[in-house]
This record gives sequence, C-alpha cells and structure tokens, in this order.
Amino acid sequence: MEHTASSTVRIEAWSDTDLELLRRANAPELMAHLGGPESEEQLLARHERYVALSADRTGRGRMFRIALADRDEAVGTIGFWERTWQGREVYETGWAVLPGHQGLGIATAATKAVAGLARAEHKHRRLHAYPSVDNGASNAVCRKAGFTLIGTCEFEYPPGHALLTNDWRLDLAPDGAS
Repeated sequence: MEHTASSTVRIEAWSDTDLELLRRANAPELMAHLGGPESEEQLLARHERYVALSADRTGRGRMFRIALADRDEAVGTIGFWERTWQGREVYETGWAVLPGHQGLGIATAATKAVAGLARAEHKHRRLHAYPSVDNGASNAVCRKAGFTLIGTCEFEYPPGHALLTNDWRLDLAPDGAS
C-alpha cells in the first residue's frame, strides 16, 4: 500500500525487501542519538518486527519506507506503534532520513502522513515522539509537523543507555472532538 506524504515523498508499507534500507539507516551518524549502530543480529530482529507490524491490521501500528515521489528510491524509515506512556495507551513515532536527503522537508512530510494514518486508526488519542534533546533536526521535525512540546523525560534506550529526550505530543482527535 502506498500513501502520498507530499508532492516530493511517499510512504510505503515495510516489506521483506527493506532490510538493506534498515542497514543503511544503521549508520553511525543516524544512530548517534540512539546509542550507536546495532549489530547485524539486532538489525535482523528489528526487520522482522517491522515486517510483522506492517502486516498486522489490528491498529498496533505500522512501519514504512520513505521514498521519493518521482522515483523508486528509498530515502528513510518511519512508523508508529503502540506504547504505554504515563499510564495511558498512545502511539509513538520515529523516523530516519538517509544522509544526502536531510534538510529537504522529507521527514516532516512523512511524519505528517504517518500522523494521518495513526489518526485514521481511531484507536489512540495521542501520537508522541521522543527525540534526544540534542537532536536539533528531529526536534525541528516535531515542531514543523504540528506537535506540542510537553517537556523532557528520560528513557533507557537502548537497554542500559540513559537518553534524555523531549516529549512531543500530537492530538489525533478529529477537529472539534474532545
């Protein structure tokens, strides 16, 4: 399934063929705010989780490849998934755009598209993003995509690595709903 994110990018459901994209997104410069690159074993396990999540139609979330609209070139990853946050069930989102394609509005367009898909699930009221406080680019994506900065919080990600993040929230309720 293909979803248009803007006139420049589209998001496509994650598939078995996207492992190489995940390897490319595992670059040290893209993983610097997430504890560093993962091992091949960790990448294979993540890929299997992404494939399973994209095949699931129960509203638990989805993973996507980000592609340029005018050609079949994968330039990043994005998705949304369920998590419990402060005692409530919410969706979380995260993304990575490959070097050479950053700073072009790709992540913002894809994030807006993912928010629309999460909203269409009619399952959770809020979508959160938790970029590192030091990740200026991802924090800018949140701001440009319409998220509200709630504050800072600490995560353990990956396990054993403390990460200070910003908590950005987007209300998924239809306009005018309470």
